[in-house]
Amino acid sequence: MRRTLFVFKGAYPPLGFAEGEDIRMNFASDNWTGAARQVLDAVAAANANIYPAYGGDELTGAVEARFAEIFDRDVAVFFVATGGAANGLALSSLSPRYGMILCHEQAHVQMDECAGPEFFTGGAKLVSVPGSCGKVTPDAIAHTLSGYPERPPHGAPAATLSITQASECGTVYTADEVSALSACAHGAGMKVHMDGARFANAVAALGCAPADITWRAGVDVLSFGGTKNGCLAAEAVVFFDPSAVSDFAFLRKRAGHLISKSWFIAAQFDAYLGDGLWLRLAKRANDAAQRLSSGLAALDGVRVWYPTQVNEVFVSFPAGLDEHLRAAGAHFYPWVTPGDPANGTMNRLICSFLTTDAEIDAFIDLVRAQI
Repeated sequence: MRRTLFVFKGAYPPLGFAEGEDIRMNFASDNWTGAARQVLDAVAAANANIYPAYGGDELTGAVEARFAEIFDRDVAVFFVATGGAANGLALSSLSPRYGMILCHEQAHVQMDECAGPEFFTGGAKLVSVPGSCGKVTPDAIAHTLSGYPERPPHGAPAATLSITQASECGTVYTADEVSALSACAHGAGMKVHMDGARFANAVAALGCAPADITWRAGVDVLSFGGTKNGCLAAEAVVFFDPSAVSDFAFLRKRAGHLISKSWFIAAQFDAYLGDGLWLRLAKRANDAAQRLSSGLAALDGVRVWYPTQVNEVFVSFPAGLDEHLRAAGAHFYPWVTPGDPANGTMNRLICSFLTTDAEIDAFIDLVRAQI
């Protein structure tokens, strides 16, 4: 699929929103969006100093303390450059190479990481679990496990449950839902991993403490994303029990993700987590998606498939309209996944912290004019 580069014109106002000379209807991905001004300023400031390499700098130590403050407990934090590495390495620490990792059938680790988890774990088996709106349930987990009875050494043991927060359908798990899933997983002898590529969006949507939907709810390890929400290439693996880190430092090094000048990632997280910026950026993206979703849902012939709880909108247009919209300059992608309720007609539209009301309104007006 050909992807067209999208560029905003103009400078960054205080929160990082760009008002351009042209209105660009970019809903392709929050990965298309640049960094927040505060993050860029922090990187520039870090560039003016000399620091010890490989995480031995004071800034990295300060950011690790900030993570502990955010989650209200001591944590072990490991920086990596990509979300795929964060997920794969986290899962490799939780599952033996002969284990089973359960995840939703639409999960990013299942659909979008090119067998990365299998690679990082050395061959662990991903088992997909169905569920509406991108979410698994304890009943679905129990039902899936019932089809894999213990048959050592023939059957792979269940090792890990991986859940996505926010989900690939733009929905969120409440604290009670995470607690129920964790209890189910732990009862079956599994650890719990959370893919938090859009964790900030989930926290902003739920209005809860980050601890409430992670370790207090039974999550063992979190892949904490920053790149989609204002950072450049900043991801982290967070262990909520530092004593359970084991050999993760060696796993990260072996995978090529021990970054020599890691203070640049630390600088990004220092700005991102400081003064609640990460949640303000996420809320802006979530609010933009709500505006987009509400406007589209009010149009005849347009269907929004899932509750819009974070910054993603999943929609079907009248036949042929999506191609007209793209030809008119709108950017968004078709979305076909296992269990697709739309029979191949669904599209995914994503808002970011840079998405403007003018951009949203222009797109809605374009859809209205073509129906």
